[in-house]
Amino acid sequence: MSKEKAKELGLEPMATLRAWASGAIDPNYMGLGPVPAVRKVLKKTGLANKDMDVIELNEAFASQTLGCMKELGWSFDQINPHGSGISMGHPVGCTGARIAVTIIYDMVHRNLHRGLETMCIGGGQGMAAIWER
Repeated sequence: MSKEKAKELGLEPMATLRAWASGAIDPNYMGLGPVPAVRKVLKKTGLANKDMDVIELNEAFASQTLGCMKELGWSFDQINPHGSGISMGHPVGCTGARIAVTIIYDMVHRNLHRGLETMCIGGGQGMAAIWER
């Protein structure tokens, strides 16, 4: 929804989508699609991993998470503070929305400024989004 429409309806946005990017790799390495997407969105915004207050990595399965963490230089204390797709659910076709809601509510409740959302998509695709408050 636009800022103008939210104002018209008397709503206060919880967060703003600053930027997003998609990426893809060889489908044989499915699950690592978020890696090029994260690199693209960080480059697009001039931000770095250290600028993120919270990172939600779509954890469709454990090996995919470990691979993304290794490629992006992340540690367990940086990602998924409330669990992940394995523990919270991985509703196919709705995972991106579930992660967006999780990260936005976390940012509101912990008074955080910036969050990075990632999604792995079948066929070696991936997306990444940066949310701000």
